[in-house]
Amino acid sequence: MSEIREVADLFDNILKDKKIEKYTYTLVNSEKQELNAENGELKLMRTVFNSYASIKVFKDNKMGSASGNDLSREALTKLADDGVSAAESSPEDPCHDIAPDQGSEVFRQGTYEPDMDKFIERIQEFLETIKKEFPTVILMSAVGSYDKNHWISRNTNGTEFEDYSGSYSFYITASANEDGVNSGFSSSGFTTDNLDKPFIEMGNIRKSLEDSVKSVHTKSLEGKFEGPVILTPDAASQFIGMLVSHYMSGDVIIDGTSLWLDKVGEQVASDKLTVSMKPFDERIVCGERGTQDGFRSEDVTLIEKGVLKAHSLNLYAANKTGRPVVKNSGWSLVIEPGDKSLEEIVKSIDKGIIMGRFSGGEPGTNGEFSGVAKNSFYVENGEIKYAISETMVSANLGEIVKNIRAVSKELVCDGSTVVPYIAVDGVVISGK
Repeated sequence: MSEIREVADLFDNILKDKKIEKYTYTLVNSEKQELNAENGELKLMRTVFNSYASIKVFKDNKMGSASGNDLSREALTKLADDGVSAAESSPEDPCHDIAPDQGSEVFRQGTYEPDMDKFIERIQEFLETIKKEFPTVILMSAVGSYDKNHWISRNTNGTEFEDYSGSYSFYITASANEDGVNSGFSSSGFTTDNLDKPFIEMGNIRKSLEDSVKSVHTKSLEGKFEGPVILTPDAASQFIGMLVSHYMSGDVIIDGTSLWLDKVGEQVASDKLTVSMKPFDERIVCGERGTQDGFRSEDVTLIEKGVLKAHSLNLYAANKTGRPVVKNSGWSLVIEPGDKSLEEIVKSIDKGIIMGRFSGGEPGTNGEFSGVAKNSFYVENGEIKYAISETMVSANLGEIVKNIRAVSKELVCDGSTVVPYIAVDGVVISGK
């Protein structure tokens, strides 16, 4: 791989020769060492090197972008030309811009020199644990990788960010089989910067496997009722993602369709809910360090004890609407824990479900959603009774975050997010 700083200097000279007055670019070198296991056995190990370059060119209130995976002089020259052509053919919009000078900073994250022998040992240990502790589980695939990245970003306002990062990732897809009957597929995984713990104990992997075993034999719910739903951390992440997209993102603020358009500073959710994006949290592995607009990334709280603190606006959306920019364009989701254990939350429910994953369309502009509860369980009289099949759920996204009955003490940390279980009321649950 090319030395990224030397490539950046070369690219600067190319852009200077072409008299491009305003731009921002990012250059990346990456290395992936990947191991694959199928049906409980290691099958493949490979190393892949990649390069990536992207540029935004600003000219006469126009912005054009181009990207590619070749860092040679010829490719960078063409990339610059493509960026200029894209800008010249774009409509005028003075709201396109780059961040003011953020200075120069070098970031180092994770582990930049891997211990591949230990990594292989942990994967083999995991495969053996599956055979011993989960004999009915069919491990369809298990993919482990060590990823090393070195990137540099510069713009004409003077900012230069450089980042060295390295991390391990492990992801599985599994089902369970009993008496010739299979459960549905479930996926789980994590990212980490150390190999201190067995993989079975990382993220939500053990719970995911346990739920697969319990989901071989499912039952259909009878009838239709309104009741509470306990969102697992996976499902909670899904719903908070929809909440950010449909109530706080740049698109819905620009077009004025957000129901929280003028709600900053107001109570929009239960005081049990605090939602942040925290790339610098110690539980987040290799978090974002520079935004796509060229700001140094910051931890940001979007909802604090139910109060909307900010819309999630990039620089373009902020300029377009006259609202504050949020210096965070990643998904380092951190939801604060509550004061109830998951066991206590389950015991508080007379009739409802635990939802592992939601499968359905995006909510409408009014927040209404409808879809299928996957990897889910029926709860009655404070007890988990059985796994359920093809059960519909529907509600209003803005209303259920007001109707949070409890947030768990337990947190699932997978290296990318930190999320508890969240129990919400007011969901219509439809069986047969």
